[in-house]
Amino acid sequence: MSLRSTVRALPTLFRVGFAEMVAYRAEMLVWVLATTMPLIAMRLLRPVHPMVSYAVENLAAIPLRLIVALPVAVIALVLTGAGRLPRDPLLWVVFLLALVGGWLITFLANAAIGTLALWTGSSVKLMDVWLALFMVFSGYLIPVELFPPLIRGTIEVLPFRYQIGFPVELLTRGLDRAAALRLLLGQWIWVGLFLLGVRALWRKGLQRFAAYGG
Repeated sequence: MSLRSTVRALPTLFRVGFAEMVAYRAEMLVWVLATTMPLIAMRLLRPVHPMVSYAVENLAAIPLRLIVALPVAVIALVLTGAGRLPRDPLLWVVFLLALVGGWLITFLANAAIGTLALWTGSSVKLMDVWLALFMVFSGYLIPVELFPPLIRGTIEVLPFRYQIGFPVELLTRGLDRAAALRLLLGQWIWVGLFLLGVRALWRKGLQRFAAYGG
């Protein structure tokens, strides 16, 4: 599996991934990752790493999601005003990096949980637990500010905040440079930890799959 063959395969993977999203199948990424055992035997036959294939399929879905999300964002901006948007160019750079970091944490967490299926056969229940924790502790359902201070302090060091809460805070809470850079560092530390974890789980899981899965 060479870097050249991977790069040459990327355009085709993007086209396939976008087509799957249009057909309402790209949202099945999480559940595909949760049933890794039968999937690996097919994916390993391709000339690119399965994780690269998953990532490209997920990225290919973003344009269609933007078509849905951007009008809502524009309407919200018109209704609330643009006064709280960052005026510091550095904060916009941090925002873009935070979006990338949030996507990486989400993807790598899903990949890590899916890879555990190489030991368990299925990791759907664990994925359900992760999604439940994300819904509660990321600020998706309940604003983090509503939690008691002790719990809020714990939430702020967990990865869930960095998936969606941190980028939103950059646009709405008027964070200064120091706070934004500190949070960005924390986010990318989680990215590094998840990356190392996925790499280790993949190698060990693939060895086990080769030994027991045929």
